[in-house]
Amino acid sequence: MIKIDNKLKNISVKIGVSLLVIGIYLFIPQINKGINQMIFYLSMLNIDAIKEYILSFGILAPIISFLLMILQSVAAPLPAFLITFANAALFGWVKGAMLSWTSSMVGAALCFYIARFLGRDVVIKLTSKYALDNIDNFFDKYGKHTILIARLLPFISFDLVSYAAGLTSMKFSSFFIATGIGQLPATIIYSYVGDMLTGSLKFVVTGLMILFALSILGYMLKKIYNEKNSNLNKSLKEK
Repeated sequence: MIKIDNKLKNISVKIGVSLLVIGIYLFIPQINKGINQMIFYLSMLNIDAIKEYILSFGILAPIISFLLMILQSVAAPLPAFLITFANAALFGWVKGAMLSWTSSMVGAALCFYIARFLGRDVVIKLTSKYALDNIDNFFDKYGKHTILIARLLPFISFDLVSYAAGLTSMKFSSFFIATGIGQLPATIIYSYVGDMLTGSLKFVVTGLMILFALSILGYMLKKIYNEKNSNLNKSLKEK
């Protein structure tokens, strides 16, 4: 009886939180307009437009950039690297990298807890069942290495990985540390390059970043393969 009451209580809380968030979005015009505007600029996939939008807020520009990154995290699969490039161009690569890394970590934590608190059905509505199933397979295949590998690859959705991790039994501390370590190299490189280049050259840089990430993936996969072979040989010797 107690278990049933607790289950009903949890469901009620989840429904209440969901309705509150939806209500705030629908019935507070300023928030509704602000979120829609942010989504519009992100969906344009135009770095210059994002820069102009952030700069239009004057001294509040860093805060707006911070909120943009968090919104990007929740509203998968909007691209995060556009904001990272914009931050580097606007604030310099060091400050831009710090801003991008910090805000992406907050976004990752939010996605993790949305999934853990509200469950798979809500995550599917925020992403898609097909995409989530693919990430689930990635988790099944690479186990404890999944977070670190996924963070190093720019073509794997940052948000989906965070949501998927929240649906597992993984501890938040393990998730957060792996995310921080895995996200840092890409953030630094994107920020450094974004501070130097503009216009169409950034698309070339994106290709270079993918090649860089693939080389890291190859190293990680080789390491996992060697570990599995080592464990297999050890078990065979014991027999």
